[in-house]
Amino acid sequence: MTERHTPPPEDDVSGERKGSTANGSSAVTERAGRGSWSDAGLETVRPGVHRVPLPLPGDGLRAVNVYLLEDGDGIVMIDGGWALPESRRSLEDAMASLGYDLAAITQILVTHIHRDHYTQAVALRRLLGARVLLGAGERPGLETLRQIATQAPVRSLEILGRGGAHDLAERIRKQSGGADFDDRDWELPDEWLGAGVRRLGRRSLRVVPTPGHTRGHVVYLDEDNALMFAGDHVLPHITPSIGFELAAPGLPLADYLRSLHLMTTFADTRLLPAHGPVTGSTHARAGELLLHHDRRLTATLRALGEGSLSAYEVARRLTWTRRDVPFADLDDFNQMLAVSETVAHLDVLVARGQAVTAREDGTDRYTAVREWPPGCGPVPGP
Repeated sequence: MTERHTPPPEDDVSGERKGSTANGSSAVTERAGRGSWSDAGLETVRPGVHRVPLPLPGDGLRAVNVYLLEDGDGIVMIDGGWALPESRRSLEDAMASLGYDLAAITQILVTHIHRDHYTQAVALRRLLGARVLLGAGERPGLETLRQIATQAPVRSLEILGRGGAHDLAERIRKQSGGADFDDRDWELPDEWLGAGVRRLGRRSLRVVPTPGHTRGHVVYLDEDNALMFAGDHVLPHITPSIGFELAAPGLPLADYLRSLHLMTTFADTRLLPAHGPVTGSTHARAGELLLHHDRRLTATLRALGEGSLSAYEVARRLTWTRRDVPFADLDDFNQMLAVSETVAHLDVLVARGQAVTAREDGTDRYTAVREWPPGCGPVPGP
């Protein structure tokens, strides 16, 4: 939960190139669709609603969008960004272009607990006294993180072990063992949010729990203006990593698919994501993501073949991103995410009765369930 937030390697469904870094420039300009979504500046989405990309230096995602909502004499902020000096400067410049200073921020509504969304929120609270609000489902993960006080991806290492990727787990453990932990980054919020309408001042937002990316992820729905502040739940170019957190997530992919379906039960809205440009239809993108995971489940089932395989072995049979990158060509961090994603997909296949699993020496091994003898027909789809 505390590492650099990077999307899982198989989930680049647009072919967008990752690896470039936001330049951290503090120059603020009004942009109308020119340049990259991650370029420094401020975009007015609706009167009184503004998107501000904040830099993520060294991170493949390049930037994280925060949103500034003018509400009376103050500003309500959606997500806080990563607590970095260059991020603070970009936020200050964006606020100044609207005629405000940072002290105008009264509340920060965070979508989930990953550091590129949460840590600057608590830093701004210390500086300004702004209230920080977070989905109640994030409480177990945040409290666990504060107890163990480590940057190491503890839950991910457990998943790697269960997936049979023991050498990879050891490499990740060594790489993350020396990371510093700052307790101030992970202070508790002022309020834990449940589902329902939140009155801010002149504005109201509906808080919608959307578990999957994390257990307590929420989106904020502005029904009056047909806007969805989607965090990492629905992204226009990529799909989020699944269950990348400390709290035991159960079946995070199944949760995520249900949360995607939930988006289609509300009236359609413009999609205001945490990474990527504002787009026209939340419903359309949710449908694309559901189709993507259906195809990925089918590919995962086919990769099982006739044998009994670990998630690590299945991941090595799959290719990753739309460029079909072999597993061996991924770096260790993205191999970790790939194995975790494969576990999530295999567990959904087991829950659907399309595979069975048995544990051998601490490793889960999966076998496809077929309704006819091998070679007599296609592998059943999800």
